[in-house]
Amino acid sequence: MYDLPDIQACSPDYPINLTRVGATGVKKLVKVERGGDERPIVLISRFEVFVDLPSDRKGANLSRNFEVIDAVLEEEISRPVYEIEELCGKIATGLLARHEYATRAEVKMKSEYIVRRQTPATKITCQEVVDIFAEAVARAGPTSDLKKIVGAEVVGMTACPCAQEIMRGQVISELANLGLDAETARNFAEKIPVATHNQRGRGSISIEVKNQRCISIDRIIRIIEESMSSRVYGLLKRPDEALVVSRAHSNPKFVEDCVRSMAQRVVESFDELLDGAVVTIKQINEESIHQHNAFAERTATMGELRAELSSCM
Repeated sequence: MYDLPDIQACSPDYPINLTRVGATGVKKLVKVERGGDERPIVLISRFEVFVDLPSDRKGANLSRNFEVIDAVLEEEISRPVYEIEELCGKIATGLLARHEYATRAEVKMKSEYIVRRQTPATKITCQEVVDIFAEAVARAGPTSDLKKIVGAEVVGMTACPCAQEIMRGQVISELANLGLDAETARNFAEKIPVATHNQRGRGSISIEVKNQRCISIDRIIRIIEESMSSRVYGLLKRPDEALVVSRAHSNPKFVEDCVRSMAQRVVESFDELLDGAVVTIKQINEESIHQHNAFAERTATMGELRAELSSCM
């Protein structure tokens, strides 16, 4: 039997380095243990796996990417897996070991995570879906290192402060026309949630855990939820709907407010994070009365955020 040619190892027509070569949309089942008596979480996850490619190779051995994922997952099934970012880190390290020509490997994982919630008024237990993700980048050579990122994206709602203030002025004016004195009209408009337009908000937080372990996904999710005007729910009875609307309109927020609230809560909640840990916070508000969406973002180290917030304490 003759040796099969390795076409990928041939020289390309144009000797150009490629930053990322790999595969996307790879679905795998991942079981994450939670410790104690809690049942493990089973995640249907999508992976993206990449390596860099030098200019003297025509192609990467893509079948090896799938082999690494399967090998690492099978290995991890035999012992508890607690952190999805750690799993990504092991796959990235495995990719570098299998692709001897590569100096950089990157792995991304995204999963739908089910969280249990109670409706705010009727206290009915329901399930909500949250997107969680992890990334890892492994580098070989003199500057070899492993960087890991973990985070979540959560849907909520915001109420516009600007439009609400305009509407509050109209309410005060109408109350004055009905004979209420100015002070009573203002007090009434301050206590009753005044109409404004709403947005479906998508908040996300990612935290670099290069030399850090045990970043709680649940804490990240809670921070995002608490940083918008209100949470949203898959199930709402009429008393729940009234309470959600009232809460949102009593807590109006710009897209910028959401990012700043998340930053403050990250500093408050993750005091164990080192100053060098990099945090990326994003908020997208899908506008209801505009054709565009509103966007805000902050990327900073924990040390930078702590220093900024210390000035207002």
